[in-house]
Amino acid sequence: MAEAMDVNVLPPPDGSKTRPSSPRKIVALSEDVVNKIAAGEIIVAPVHALKELIENAVDAGSTSLEVVVKDGGLKLLQITDNGHGIEKGDLPILCERFTTSKLETFEDLSSIGTYGFRGEALASISHIAHLSVTTRTKESSCAWKAHYAGGKLAPSKPGQDPAPKSIAGRPGTQITVEDLFYNIPTRRRAFRSASEEFAKILDIVGRYSVHCSGIGFSCKKHGESSMAISVASKATTLDRIRQVHGAAVARELIQFDASSERWGFRCEGWVSNANYSIKKTTMLLFINHRSVESTAIKKAIEQTYQAFLPKGGHPFSYLSLEIEPQRVDVNVHPTKREVNFLNEDEIIETICSSIQIKLGSVDTSRTFMTQSLLPGPSKTQSPSVNIPTITPSSDRLSMQTPSRPQGLLMQQPSTKRKTLENNLVRTDSKVRKITSMLSTERRESTADELPETFEAQYPYEIDDETETTVCRLMSIKDLRATVRDNMHNELTDLFSSHTFVGIVDDRRRMVAIQGGVKLYLIDYGLACNEYFYQVGLTDFGNFGVIRFEPPLSLDELLRIAVEHEKRSSQSAEDEGDDFDWDMVALTVKEHLISKRDMLVEYFSLDISETGDLSTIPLLVKGYVPCMAKLPQFLLRLGPHVDWNDEKSCFHTFLAELASFYVPEAMPVVRDHTTTAATSRENDSKDSTGNDIAPMIEADIQEEPNVEDKAIEIRRKQLHHALEYVMFPAFKNRLVATKGMLQGVVEIADLKGLYRVFERC
Repeated sequence: MAEAMDVNVLPPPDGSKTRPSSPRKIVALSEDVVNKIAAGEIIVAPVHALKELIENAVDAGSTSLEVVVKDGGLKLLQITDNGHGIEKGDLPILCERFTTSKLETFEDLSSIGTYGFRGEALASISHIAHLSVTTRTKESSCAWKAHYAGGKLAPSKPGQDPAPKSIAGRPGTQITVEDLFYNIPTRRRAFRSASEEFAKILDIVGRYSVHCSGIGFSCKKHGESSMAISVASKATTLDRIRQVHGAAVARELIQFDASSERWGFRCEGWVSNANYSIKKTTMLLFINHRSVESTAIKKAIEQTYQAFLPKGGHPFSYLSLEIEPQRVDVNVHPTKREVNFLNEDEIIETICSSIQIKLGSVDTSRTFMTQSLLPGPSKTQSPSVNIPTITPSSDRLSMQTPSRPQGLLMQQPSTKRKTLENNLVRTDSKVRKITSMLSTERRESTADELPETFEAQYPYEIDDETETTVCRLMSIKDLRATVRDNMHNELTDLFSSHTFVGIVDDRRRMVAIQGGVKLYLIDYGLACNEYFYQVGLTDFGNFGVIRFEPPLSLDELLRIAVEHEKRSSQSAEDEGDDFDWDMVALTVKEHLISKRDMLVEYFSLDISETGDLSTIPLLVKGYVPCMAKLPQFLLRLGPHVDWNDEKSCFHTFLAELASFYVPEAMPVVRDHTTTAATSRENDSKDSTGNDIAPMIEADIQEEPNVEDKAIEIRRKQLHHALEYVMFPAFKNRLVATKGMLQGVVEIADLKGLYRVFERC
């Protein structure tokens, strides 16, 4: 007789529960199963893994954190810091469970001063992902790279030694997590959208960016050159909120603080005033510098704002709460997102009272709608009046108003706050432009009236279909950080929200823009120079190309530049024949050819071995620089670029490239009649006294003015590029630096104009 089937071996295929026929035997789970279960509780999603890694980096004394994410963190999650690093001797046990440098006894939890304390984060990650660690201490002569699997050292490839390997690297630690949840397919399939996970990652990076003063943060997607979040290490808390959450909330924040020795806490932060409200409450809460969630604090703050905000409005708040460590229990939740602390109700009440006092002290500038009554009987008669109705028609709204007795309200109360005329921002530049006030001869052409495009005017083509590469050069990162540190916040806000008014003077390179209720004159040459320099940094190694067909001779271009230098140099007569200008051109040519590999790789400047120029970098679509400046640009690459130091080389080269791209100053529009008359009066006789007026008259009448026509075409193209290419790009990408202040002048303020005309 066949043996009975053991129903406890496998569950039914449909997943339903079964009732065992006999008691099951209790067995100890294998270590691998235990570790995977524990890892699933601690690392629930990619954002939790990143949170643990950020806290470890901050504990290590880092001042700069760089986060790179691919597919919402499931494919790649990399964080690089410049902290103390990890000793080589600690690498073998780095990913074992309950190994930490921050805790020795259980009693240390009562005075814990770091983010981590359990020693489970890296261990959990190594059980559910492919983990690699590259680290270097300041005392070490090289970096060490190790791979981990299941909490132990693992070889990078099968058959290799799992011991850490020495490599080149900078001080600090780089942790790379790949294929998260690769061995837990049910968990991995639960993540439906990579964009949702990336949004959660941006949220946690943004929270720590706001809170961790003195630490620079950056976060981006793998393969992209632009940063989703970028915060400089020297930025203030208000600047950090502005960069992460926007200028709209930053300008409406008020600072507060609260403390109590009785309850052993101190709280400081920034909250929005009564003029700002959003659909959902945003609360950044840190307790003892740990990002946590508290439903009780959130509800209490929302109730505090009910008396100040309209119905449905919610506040923004950032709170940094420091409580005596012995009053806080941080070992509550596996992901450490919740903590318990003593006297919770009393502390919350003290914080809300402080916020309420602050809101009441600044709530003096709010305005409210009032209703005006026509003279007549009292308001008690108005309820019996028919209210006018508005009915839609084909192209306008028609007002149907019955007979209205005296006492009727002039207008129904509006829920929208009325803006006074002297504060009304008018930003519709399409209604009337500044060029419409000029003479007919000087009016601007629209985009449809341009005679030809930039691409059709010159014998070259534009090819920007190149594969994006990630720049890892520290010199470029340092130059980018220098730009961020030199940022002027108010000027950046002006450019990001401006309205283009018109070109005032293309000879002095001046345009007018509107910012709020103010009118500014901008030196667009200075602004373009800074913009193209920043584009060179952000798109480094990923430039498009402007291709010349056929290639241009480098000898000929340098010869033209040298001839120009001979004519323009004031000291040329003193130098005489001792200075060999031909040797200058030859030296610059040989130097550029020797650097041709670097130039084509980093700057898309392709020079052949024989000295033919095939391509130059393309910085922005829709605009091509003045090719008359190309010879001078190539000549200046010799003496004005520091080729000996990497950082100085990139800085000076990009500065010369930006100067080449800056729009040229256009000449004054000439009146041909006036020019002819002036020429006849001033130049009617030559140096010998002979009358040459007939010759000038013949030249003016017979020779077509080709130069003026070309200049007019270039002027129209340049004006179109400024309005539709340059200044829209400034809105999106320009980081206005403090040096640009000298090129910005406020010329009108609507409020000031109202005060002037009120006196008239």
